[in-house]
Amino acid sequence: MTVSPNRAPSMADVAAVAGVSHQTVSRVLNDHPNVRERTRLRVRAAVEELGYRPNLAARTLARGHGNLIGVVAQTSTQYGPVAMRTSIEESAAEMGFGVSVETVRTLDHASLVEAVHRNLDHGVRGMVIVAPVPALLGALDAVPLGFPLVQIDGAGSQEVPSAGVDQLKGATLATQYLLDSGHKTVWHVSGPEQSFNGRDRKAAWQATLERARVEVPPAFTGDWTAESGYEAAMMLARIAGVTAVFAGNDQMALGLISGLKRHRILVPRDVSVVGFDDLPEAAYYEPPLTTIRQDFLEVARRGLASLVAQMDGTEVPFPDLVEPELVIRKSVSAPRR
Repeated sequence: MTVSPNRAPSMADVAAVAGVSHQTVSRVLNDHPNVRERTRLRVRAAVEELGYRPNLAARTLARGHGNLIGVVAQTSTQYGPVAMRTSIEESAAEMGFGVSVETVRTLDHASLVEAVHRNLDHGVRGMVIVAPVPALLGALDAVPLGFPLVQIDGAGSQEVPSAGVDQLKGATLATQYLLDSGHKTVWHVSGPEQSFNGRDRKAAWQATLERARVEVPPAFTGDWTAESGYEAAMMLARIAGVTAVFAGNDQMALGLISGLKRHRILVPRDVSVVGFDDLPEAAYYEPPLTTIRQDFLEVARRGLASLVAQMDGTEVPFPDLVEPELVIRKSVSAPRR
């Protein structure tokens, strides 16, 4: 096995070379008695081969003498992931914990599992995984049984506490507000299919239209970027009768508004638009954007409260979902007659 020269070998690398589990490597390095001698020799050989050197400070933390929390999250410039990670770090600091953040470029199984192992190598006392995608389940499985763990916006396991915003309610508020403003139906630019949040917002949009017994138009799938919202606008502009659109996030809403304007379709005169997230810039869009506000800091606080309870061995609360808020600005009006 070849380890990238850009990083030091990890405990996960040792486990792969020795053909054992991450936990077995940990037992050998901590001189645990319940390890076969042959296995111990294989692990020691792998340690020498890779030049792995355990972090003594991390091993002290692993034995319960430190206050380090691990976070696994995606490397992203998107507002939601950045705001969530920042909120976790801020909440952890308020509680007196340090944070070891391991980021991944893509939320795939292998990357998430490796990030989990890196955090375990650092000796974190508990872990928060921010990965609202199906690959989350594999990352949860990589965490030792009984290890303090919280998922954010996750549906990976009903047995692991999950903190998040009520995505279904948020999308319902957005869609219903457009219907209540007089629109006959609402179109939707959704997030990626593999995103739990994108799926929930799309499902709630559709359910709201069905309850109102109005036409459910086809949804356009975006990728959270303004560019994908702009591309959706290029198609929506060619469809007669579009008067209202719920965009899966504010950045797609921004691209949507820009794309519609290129076709001389103005918001809200011709088409009303509602976003999701309440970006700091949303109030300064042209027009100021009506959107759904997520309280990321409250999500972080509830998630960490559950994590601390696990670390302390007390009764573990499963956090209630945080209520979203409809923020009304200037991007919605009644349809033109």
